[in-house]
Amino acid sequence: MSVKVQKSFVEQPGDQGDFGTLYLVATPIGNLEDMTYRAVRILREADIIAAEDTRQTRKLLSHFEITPGKLVSYHDHNRQASGPELIRFIIEGKDLALVSDAGLPAISDPGSDLVKLAIEAGISVVPVPGANAALSALIVSGLSTEKFKFIGFLPREQRERDDLLHLQSEEESTLLLYESPHRLIRTLESMLSVWGDRRVVLARELTKRFEEMARGRIQDCLDWLEEHPPMGEYCVVVEGADPEQLKEKRNAWWQSMSILEHVTHYEEEEGISRKEAMKKAANDRGVSKRDIYQSLI
Repeated sequence: MSVKVQKSFVEQPGDQGDFGTLYLVATPIGNLEDMTYRAVRILREADIIAAEDTRQTRKLLSHFEITPGKLVSYHDHNRQASGPELIRFIIEGKDLALVSDAGLPAISDPGSDLVKLAIEAGISVVPVPGANAALSALIVSGLSTEKFKFIGFLPREQRERDDLLHLQSEEESTLLLYESPHRLIRTLESMLSVWGDRRVVLARELTKRFEEMARGRIQDCLDWLEEHPPMGEYCVVVEGADPEQLKEKRNAWWQSMSILEHVTHYEEEEGISRKEAMKKAANDRGVSKRDIYQSLI
């Protein structure tokens, strides 16, 4: 077994030759006062700054009176071409600071690809921590912080979104995700359908002037949003599955039945239509009626 050890602040003669370093620099998620002294120093000293949106980053650099030696674009659409080029610069001895539009780079961000390339090339990758929207929302949510899981942005298509939510339906950890204002209501409706009426926190415009936390159950929040339309970017925090309810579900009377047997049971025992029987079976199993229908085709 081969283990490669990186000692970020201890010189290791010969290990890296004259390679530079890749710094992952956190930037504010809204409030510029959240920029760290270290982040400002690294950005000033870096030979190259790679940014997701150079226009946005120029504003940040200007605010802190930083004149970059070279500001380059690195984003989702050019990462395959730009990534190897940036790695070449570092191998030549240049220090590169990577930033995203806001928060920590490489989280739901093409920066993760650059990190992989750097590690494969034997380049040191050094974090410069700072603000993060998901963790900021978690610590003020009032929900459990003992175990949590970040699931990023949900798929845009309802079927794909529901499929992902079904995969997380028995996850007991607190769940964190990002959502845009125009998809927030649809996402909450999908959660309600798949997970039931769990506690949720809608954190928007974190660290900005209109920072707001809406706390309640999913249905309560949906009702509230009818009079307060979504605005700004959201971080959604949702409580995990209830362990006791999961235990009851796993020991349920229908567990040994196939889906067909489950639906047929309701049809015969309660004398209801197949449509109603499918709905009841779906509720029992914590899946959508569409999933039951697909299984019976």
